[in-house]
Amino acid sequence: MADKKLKITLTKSLIGQVPKNRAIAESMGLRKIGKTVVLPDNDATKGQIRLINHLVKVEEV
Repeated sequence: MADKKLKITLTKSLIGQVPKNRAIAESMGLRKIGKTVVLPDNDATKGQIRLINHLVKVEEV
């Protein structure tokens, strides 16, 4: 389980979003539309994804 990763891509703009959601996306390294990051598949990452799932696309790597 430790080697599972998630590929997360920002698909919608952060302009006009709630400041909390904007901060979550930026803390994950997502600052521009189309930016992709690879993060570990753990509970903390899944919690962040759950809060901004309307802004991102998630794939397993």
